[in-house]
Amino acid sequence: MSRMAVDPDLDTTTPMGKLLFRITGAFAEFERHMIKQRVAIGIRRAREEGTKSGKPFGRPKLDGKKETAVRKALALGNKGILKIAAELGVGSGTVQRIKAEMVG
Repeated sequence: MSRMAVDPDLDTTTPMGKLLFRITGAFAEFERHMIKQRVAIGIRRAREEGTKSGKPFGRPKLDGKKETAVRKALALGNKGILKIAAELGVGSGTVQRIKAEMVG
């Protein structure tokens, strides 16, 4: 049983090489157009739904009870931002933002 040797290089000077090169290019161009089309459809759908990625913008709103607890803890003034954040299960940035709102 003989095996056909496959040359890893594409010789574009021969008619067969030119054909394979053009076919490969055509498939690549087709796939690129399909990707662009899918992206455009996704962007259009997201705009219609009022979002950028199909999900609502930003992070979910902080629960009102947690925000009140953060405000109370900050008002007491006996704990730092990191400790309050850890105890209440919120991010330290959230505690900082609420503190800035209270001051300003």
